[in-house]
Amino acid sequence: MATARSPGRGCGVLPRWLLGAALLLGLRLCMELHRAGSGLPGLRVPPELPRPHLLPAPDPPRGARRRQVTYVRSGRRALPRSGGSTTPELSCCAPRGLSRRKGPRWHIELQPWAGPAQSLDEEASRFLSYISTTQIACDHMGTDSLATDSSPATKPWLVCLDDRFGLAHQIRSKRCRLYSLGLGNDDTDFEVSMANDGCEVHRFDPSVKSAHILESQRLWHHRLSIDWRDPHPAVAAQKPRSNTRKLGSILNEFGHHKIDVLKADLESAEWKVLENLILEDVLEQIGQLIFEIHLHWPGFEVSGSESSVVRFWYSLLKELEQKDFRLFHTYKDLSKPQLFLKKDIFNASSCYTLSWVNTRWK
Repeated sequence: MATARSPGRGCGVLPRWLLGAALLLGLRLCMELHRAGSGLPGLRVPPELPRPHLLPAPDPPRGARRRQVTYVRSGRRALPRSGGSTTPELSCCAPRGLSRRKGPRWHIELQPWAGPAQSLDEEASRFLSYISTTQIACDHMGTDSLATDSSPATKPWLVCLDDRFGLAHQIRSKRCRLYSLGLGNDDTDFEVSMANDGCEVHRFDPSVKSAHILESQRLWHHRLSIDWRDPHPAVAAQKPRSNTRKLGSILNEFGHHKIDVLKADLESAEWKVLENLILEDVLEQIGQLIFEIHLHWPGFEVSGSESSVVRFWYSLLKELEQKDFRLFHTYKDLSKPQLFLKKDIFNASSCYTLSWVNTRWK
């Protein structure tokens, strides 16, 4: 005869035991999750967990304000600059504070037109007024004597001997250097005078019979012509002793870093040579400029309408001004034809001699 089971036993006991075990397991899992902080919102990563590989910032110099900067190690570590800067430098770039070589310039900056009509009258009026007006006063000009206080001479080749520009001191100390650029000009009075006063004079003329002639202790003649470009490599290979160079190339070849005075009489090549000196920053190596400019035609390889040619001339001279050159003497040659771009207009001469001083020259 079957007996009756007591309440709470049999099939109902196993489910209650399993429920208790599941509760205990869930409580254990919650504690583990809380301890690990894995994925629960609002929980911070405990300090013992691994961090990214970091480098501490270098110590700043004494007296400098400490900045909290962290450097992350990359494939190539950039060394900190001297002076204790805490900003890392990029390995592809030059360090800040060091002089960078200027990129090449391919053309000068043209000045705005003189007037809305862009006419020759407007451009010529501005240009002729500019070359006829001195920008700085020079109390002592000449080459005959450094001790005289005489009034400015009437001859065109004049240098400024004011002490503030240093040329007189350079001449007295026998450390002056003059470059004279010419094309078959036999008049060397200016060069001889500067050499007698104490300058090392280099005269460049393609008509000189020998490659280099030392006429006196300080006067050299070189069979070289100054151009606005170097010879083509193919031509240079065929003529290794080509007598045409850019001025910058000659300076490098001679090992000269400074020219106290540059005189140029290039028979209309002066505009392109001057442009080359500007584009290649050779002007920074020159203390004074004495140029004879020619206005009876545009000049070698200068093209365009008449008004644009004069605008180009004016823009070149404004570039000199931007390089801190100031016009201190101007000479209008009345012995030459009174022509301006092949026209007898504007009461202009075909030839002027202009003298500038570099006001930053040391």
